[in-house]
This record gives sequence, C-alpha cells and structure tokens, in this order.
Amino acid sequence: MLIDSHAHLEMPPFDRDRDQVVRRAREAGVEIIVTVGTTVEDCRRALDIARRYPDVYAVIGIHPHEVKGIDGATYDALKEMAGREKVVAYGEIGLDFFRNLSPRATQIRRFGEQLELASELDLPVVIHDREAHRETVELLKGWKGGRRGIIHCFSGDYAMAKQCIGLGFYISIPGTVTFEKNDRLRSIVRELPLDSLLVETDCPYLTPNPFRGKRNEPAYVVHTARKVAEIKGLPFEDVAAVTTANAKRVFNIP
Repeated sequence: MLIDSHAHLEMPPFDRDRDQVVRRAREAGVEIIVTVGTTVEDCRRALDIARRYPDVYAVIGIHPHEVKGIDGATYDALKEMAGREKVVAYGEIGLDFFRNLSPRATQIRRFGEQLELASELDLPVVIHDREAHRETVELLKGWKGGRRGIIHCFSGDYAMAKQCIGLGFYISIPGTVTFEKNDRLRSIVRELPLDSLLVETDCPYLTPNPFRGKRNEPAYVVHTARKVAEIKGLPFEDVAAVTTANAKRVFNIP
C-alpha cells in the first residue's frame, strides 16, 4: 500500500469525477490521500472532502501565491479549521520566487508567521519551495518551532536535502522523477536514505510518465514509487512500506 502525501483533490479539475478518482486510487493500492489546501476556501473544500472519504486527510494553510491576501480573519479561520477531525498538517506554506505572484517580502513575512502558527497549533508543516532554496533553508533554520514536516515536491540539490533532513524534514518525491531529463533528482533519490523519503503526485499537476501530458491523480503515485524503487535497486514493496510508514509518522496517522 502507498500514501499520496500531497494531492489537491479540492481543485476544480476533480469536480466532475472525484468519486472515481478516489476509487481508482484504492484499486491501485493507494491507502491514504493527503489533500492540501492553498486558500481559506480551498482548505474548507479539502476538509469537506476528507469528511466524505475515509481514506482522505486534509492539510490547511495559505500557499505563497496567495499570501498577499492574508488578513486577521484568515488566521482566525485557519485556527478554527485546525481543530477539525482529519487535519494532519499545516501547509502548503513557503516561498515561490519563480512566479512571484505575491511580493517576495510579503512571502517571507507570511512564511514566518505561518511557521509560528503551525507551532502554536502543534502541527507538522508542508513546505513549498520554488527557486527560493537558500531563503527557505534560512527561515527553517531560524524557526524555533517543532521543526517537523515535509519539503514537498523537492527541487533543491543534494546538499539542501541533507540540510533539511538534519532539521527534521522528510523529502517528498513527485512524478518529475520519472521525466527523461531529470537526472539530477534521480541522483538525489539514489543517495538519500529511504527512511527520509515520501512520494506524492501534487495532482492535478506534474503527471509522471507514462501519463505525462494528462491530468495527474493519486493512483499515479504508484509510478513514482516504482521509479524510486528502480533508482535505489530495491523491491517496490520495500519502497511502498517505508514511504508509507514515513508518511504516517509525520502526519501522525494510525
């Protein structure tokens, strides 16, 4: 069995066939799907979905693209949602200096605030880092909170991965590890210990081969896990068992 540690089932591309998507994941051997909100409204939708499906859990927080719109009511809403059943982490939060849809200074300030809120709520964090590797590590090093969580859709180098693991974070591997030209990520996966890794889809984005170009969905995390097993020269069953145990540990899922 596998866990898709990062999905976006609350997003509109799944509105027409969400039941079938969850069913296909079960049939593919995906035991648990973690769906991750990016705005207050999406977090509410993620919670609704988690209530509807026994094998779906929710993560709440404000994505760096959206932090320019945060106000006091935002944090009040997130605090209220954090007490709901099946909320397993705070995120995805962090920095995105590739698209810069929120000003960089605002991203940095809100990232710090959300790290502190996660500490207050005693939740692990799910970190978004795109083209902001140095700043992300610096903020995580300076964070005095629990320092537990996940670097989602890892895109840094091996040195960054080791730093993050040393700070108490898991490294989550997306479907891009299957892309023909992504030798860099494959080399990182090869060197990192399996007990530091998770697998994810980030669906509906980042569809792995052989389905690249189509909408991604949780069932396809199997292809990412198989690629990790191939890279590390391990049985698929070992990769599935260890990454599942890692995900259950960080999310505190029985």
